[in-house]
Amino acid sequence: MPHYILLVNWTDQGIRNVKDTAKRAEAARNMAEKAGGKLQLFYTLGEYDLVGLLEMPNDEATMKMALSLGNLGNVRTKTLKAWTEAEAAKAVAQLP
Repeated sequence: MPHYILLVNWTDQGIRNVKDTAKRAEAARNMAEKAGGKLQLFYTLGEYDLVGLLEMPNDEATMKMALSLGNLGNVRTKTLKAWTEAEAAKAVAQLP
């Protein structure tokens, strides 16, 4: 299953309601599972407030999830498609 990294920042609304973050994180995990995926979230210090590791069936499902999260108004996301070391090694092995 494809992997994605979500770089997440709270919006003004999201930080105002930070006490709801655990409920929102659970709702996001449920959203991913309903779409056939899996989400792990990490709260971070620095440029991003959270980092998510997302496994989803395909790019379309990932886009729908990111748009749905943004539509709720609590976070803004940047999404990176990621490959495991094994997947990258396979691609590199096929180079001419």
